[in-house]
Amino acid sequence: MSTISFGEFIDGKGYKVLDERRMRASAGIMLLLGLIAFINGFILRNFIVIPYISRFLMLNFLIGIFINPKFSPTIFVGYLFVRKQSTLPIGAIQKKFAWSLGLGLSMIIFILSLFLVNDPTYFDPVCKLCIICLILLYFETAFGICIGCKLYYLFIFLKIFKKPEEKPNCMGDSCEVEAS
Repeated sequence: MSTISFGEFIDGKGYKVLDERRMRASAGIMLLLGLIAFINGFILRNFIVIPYISRFLMLNFLIGIFINPKFSPTIFVGYLFVRKQSTLPIGAIQKKFAWSLGLGLSMIIFILSLFLVNDPTYFDPVCKLCIICLILLYFETAFGICIGCKLYYLFIFLKIFKKPEEKPNCMGDSCEVEAS
């Protein structure tokens, strides 16, 4: 087993997997952090917290994608909450795509939020991106619906991405995509 890997192989699966319970717990932690940033910035008008939280989330995604999700702070803390539950293996390839989207959004929010402190014209785009992030995290946490994973399979269906040889599963086997 490699330390630098997004997911791991387990018996009976021909593709890398992650523990869905850890991923959902991680999404819940990121949702809580996002809500703290959103409430502080866009309700209380205390924009100073947004760069700190978006930077943390950006680093969280960077560690998870380029090193190993197990070392990501939110997955590590999430594991503490779900460690006594049985694991639920889920395909890693679509989660990596979803986390890449999260990385992109958090980077954009971080960069724009640095300007927001001194220039309120950045308020609208940062606010809209924060709302998008909160919606994505809410669906993952509350319903187990990974919209990034759904987009990954939509891109396979549209033949933007190559269809994997063995299709990794989504939560509840909800990613039934037939791409010829």
